[in-house]
Amino acid sequence: MTIDHTRRLALPLALLAATGVAASAEGKVPGKSTAVIADQAPGTAFGLDPSSRQDQSRKLQAAIDQATIRGATLVLPAGTYVVSNQQLRPGSRIAGHGATLVYGGGGALLSALDASGIRLSGLIIEGAMLPVAEALIMLTGCADAQLADLIIRQAGKTAIRLERVSGRVTGCTIAKSRVSALMSLDAAGLDISHNVIDGAGDNGILVWRSKHGEDGTSVAFNRISGITNVSGGTGQYGNGVSVYRAGRVSIANNRITDCAYTAVRANEASNVQMTANSVERIGEVALYAEAADERIGAAGFEGALIANNIVDTAATGIVVTNFNNGGRLAVVQGNLVRNLMRREHEKVDKRGEGICVEADAVVSNNVIENAPTCGIMIGWSRHMREVVVTGNLIRRARIGIAVTSDGGAGQCLLTHNMISDTREGAIRAMDHAKPIGADMVGGKGPRHVMLVGNVAV
Repeated sequence: MTIDHTRRLALPLALLAATGVAASAEGKVPGKSTAVIADQAPGTAFGLDPSSRQDQSRKLQAAIDQATIRGATLVLPAGTYVVSNQQLRPGSRIAGHGATLVYGGGGALLSALDASGIRLSGLIIEGAMLPVAEALIMLTGCADAQLADLIIRQAGKTAIRLERVSGRVTGCTIAKSRVSALMSLDAAGLDISHNVIDGAGDNGILVWRSKHGEDGTSVAFNRISGITNVSGGTGQYGNGVSVYRAGRVSIANNRITDCAYTAVRANEASNVQMTANSVERIGEVALYAEAADERIGAAGFEGALIANNIVDTAATGIVVTNFNNGGRLAVVQGNLVRNLMRREHEKVDKRGEGICVEADAVVSNNVIENAPTCGIMIGWSRHMREVVVTGNLIRRARIGIAVTSDGGAGQCLLTHNMISDTREGAIRAMDHAKPIGADMVGGKGPRHVMLVGNVAV
């Protein structure tokens, strides 16, 4: 079978012509020597031409192999390199000084299997939205991988996919991925930090496991925006950070905006921490800890800490849910949640709540403002057990605190909350979404609800 390389390279070359990417034939960087020094080896020493628009896959693969054998960092001078299907070896190190790798199509761009100590830094990777098998960068079973200061644009599927990988992804910019920016499956100790993700068709960062287990990934100080929902569904896609089956994951100090569904969505993820994130303009629930749908026989989760976050503009601020399928045990504390909205176009799931919890939870010292349905919703039908709601400030809501009226529900303690400017009551019993009975703020509630020191102004 003959491969038509001319046809395969037509789109990358058109992209180069359109963007005006160019470099000198010498491939020199001002102030940088191209001689082989210490543990560095320039790409030009292996025949790579930074000014060429031809496919250089064979030359780059040979350069990677030879530099790795020598224990040297392969340094690519400024310029363009049209390549595909490059295999990284244990200890492979590639550094780009203004070098752009343009994906030529077919397979991945850079991949590795069971290769420890990989180092990629300073590269610009152009995917040209060409179809790719899994991802432009695909690492499997790689310990101590370090991906730093990469710019990855126009991935035809996922930009970076990591399976059974430990190490760091830091300082990278990933823009306009067709599916996801970064996916980690079965991590072995991973730090994802200080990256910029600008636009993805389905999800920003995914931390998933093939089955339940401790993961321990840290997702911190990233800027994530423009996550759409091309594949549809009811929450599987459209999320800034998605955690699935992965235990002890920390999502902290991230700036997440403009997501079709959720900023941080943890599904079947025990002992998850969402702390000090700044979240704005979210289409559904901003911060979500949930069990999976009982109809598919999936497990619940135990343990969620959601603290010190700012949520501004979402359909619902914070949800810890699915007690009916094992979702339980949470602390929701010190969050500022404001400017919620109802989705009137939805037949049932209109939302508009500030914070929703169901079981074995403490909700304390939060500030909630502008909630068109209710500030805090506790339980749903009989699905509520041992909830404490204390020291919260709720302003401008239809109902301040809504608690299930079902006699089969567990105990609830409401104490020392301040509630102001509510249209339909400060504290109301609820039959599902319907308020029943009088405002309970100055009186007694159902037997399973205890009220102490709450104030309505």
